[in-house]
Amino acid sequence: MPLLGVNIDHVATIRQARMTNEPDPVHAAVLAEIGGADSITVHLREDRRHIQERDVRLLRETSRIGLNLEMAVSDEIMKFAIQIMPDQVTLVPERREELTTEGGLDVKTHRVRIQQCVDQLQGSGIAVSLFIDPNLSHIEIAKELGVTAVEIHTGAFAEARTPAAIEIEFDKLREAGQFATTQGLKLNMGHGLTYRNVRRIAEIQGVHELNIGHSIVSHAVLVGFERAVREMKQLVTL
Repeated sequence: MPLLGVNIDHVATIRQARMTNEPDPVHAAVLAEIGGADSITVHLREDRRHIQERDVRLLRETSRIGLNLEMAVSDEIMKFAIQIMPDQVTLVPERREELTTEGGLDVKTHRVRIQQCVDQLQGSGIAVSLFIDPNLSHIEIAKELGVTAVEIHTGAFAEARTPAAIEIEFDKLREAGQFATTQGLKLNMGHGLTYRNVRRIAEIQGVHELNIGHSIVSHAVLVGFERAVREMKQLVTL
């Protein structure tokens, strides 16, 4: 039965659209916890387009559930993470032009730099996960890098439109998930998951946590944050 991690970035996106102080993502995190969330995820991007340092500091002080900080392989953000000490850091790729994360981290090309970042974070006592595509060779590298977890990118599955394409992408996720667990890695999954497609991913054997943001925030605009989280939690744990 997977845990539910709630990404609150887009609460901050709404706030930053007017450069004001509402809605407050820290308030959203409290409501998410009441609704049954098992952890809170925030992505402190280098361009600070949504989450700000202030948000992460307050979340670290106030959240009674796990705090997962997504970040690029960046010296600046890494130093901040070591000051804040989240429960987990998830290293993700980042391009300033992108609307959202477009794919998994290229652990093969950037292996040396990622290893340096992993060593510093884990040496400071922070568990590290890598956000990667459902690629077996990338999972092998993640294991060699010494991280404790991987988050498998579910975007291709979420964006598939034909039944055949959906099955192809689902099989990739299931195979990658099985391989990650045999490597002793904690298995998380996320990106593009919604109230319509999450059930199949939740049923993949060995999934520890699903990280979901945009769909929950979108639903919360209409029904409220606590209810939106509670309804997603029910789908994940049925």
